[in-house]
Amino acid sequence: MSQSIQQPPRGIIPPLVTPFRDDEDLDLPRLRWLIDWQISSGVDAIFILGTTGEFYALDEAEKQAVTVTAVAHCRGRVPVWVGVSAESTREVLRLTQMAQREGADGVSVLTPYFIKPNQQELYDHFRRVAENTSLPVVLYNNPATCGGLNIEAPTVARLVEHHRNIVGIKDSSGDLQNTIELIRLTPAERFSVLNGRDTLIFAALQAGAQGAIPATANIAPELCVGIYQSFRRGDWEQARQCQARLHPIRMAMSLSTGNGMIKEAMALLGRSCGPNRRPIAPLSEDKRQLLRKILEQAGLNPLASALPAG
Repeated sequence: MSQSIQQPPRGIIPPLVTPFRDDEDLDLPRLRWLIDWQISSGVDAIFILGTTGEFYALDEAEKQAVTVTAVAHCRGRVPVWVGVSAESTREVLRLTQMAQREGADGVSVLTPYFIKPNQQELYDHFRRVAENTSLPVVLYNNPATCGGLNIEAPTVARLVEHHRNIVGIKDSSGDLQNTIELIRLTPAERFSVLNGRDTLIFAALQAGAQGAIPATANIAPELCVGIYQSFRRGDWEQARQCQARLHPIRMAMSLSTGNGMIKEAMALLGRSCGPNRRPIAPLSEDKRQLLRKILEQAGLNPLASALPAG
C-alpha cells in the first residue's frame, strides 16, 4: 500500500470512464492512455470502477483486469482508488480483497442502490468493509442513483470515530447543507469530505471540503484542477471563473442517460474512449450538436469531424 495514501485523499480525483471498443469489450490500451492524460493534466489521484466507470456493467473478471491495468500503469505516480460497490456486503468484501491483492491504494464503497437499508444496516455494511481490509476506505453518498438513500452525517461521524481507515466520503447529494454537516461532524485532520457534484466544487471548497471527485474531469480536467489549485493559492476569482466554465458542461449530463454525455463529449474533443455499454445509447444528432455548442462556449475545442461515441 502506498505510503502517500495514509493521509486523507485531497485534491481532484477523476472517476475515470472505462474505455470500451466498438463491440463493448474492454479497451485496456485506451485506459492506459487515459491515465497518462489525466496525470499530465495535474490530477491528484485516479478513481476507477465508479459510477462514471460503469461498474454496474462489468463482471468481476473485468473489474480485476481494470484494476491490474490501472495499478501497474500508474506505477505509484498517483494513488489508485478502486470502486468496490455492490448490492451485498458479501460481494463488496470480495471485491475489496481483490483490490487489496492487486495493489490498490484505497477503495470506495457506494451505498447499496436497490434495497435501501436503514442507517444501522448502512453502519454495519461499511463497518464490515473497514474491518476486513487494511486499505483506506472512502464512503460514497449518491442519493440520486440509490433511490434517495442518504448516508446521514451522524452515521458517517460514528463510522469515522470507530474505524480509522475510513478516511473520506464522496458526497454527490448536491445538497451543500449536507456537505457542510459532514464537514462539521468529522475530524478534518484524518477525514476528507470530497465534493461529488461538479457544479459545487468551488462552493464546497469554500465550506471546507478538501477536494472533489468530478465526472467532468474526464472532459475538462484542466478546469477541475484549475478550480482546486486556484483556490489553494488564494486566487478565488480564478477558481470562480473555472467553475463558471465547468458549470454548463456538468449540466449537459441531462442530455443523456447515465454516463452517455461524458463519453460523447470526449469523442467530440478527439479523446474517444468508445461507447457506453447498452442500454445507454449514443446521443441523437440534434443533442450532439447542442453538446458541441456547450463545449465550445466553455472554451473547449470540439473536432469538426469528430465521430459519435457509439
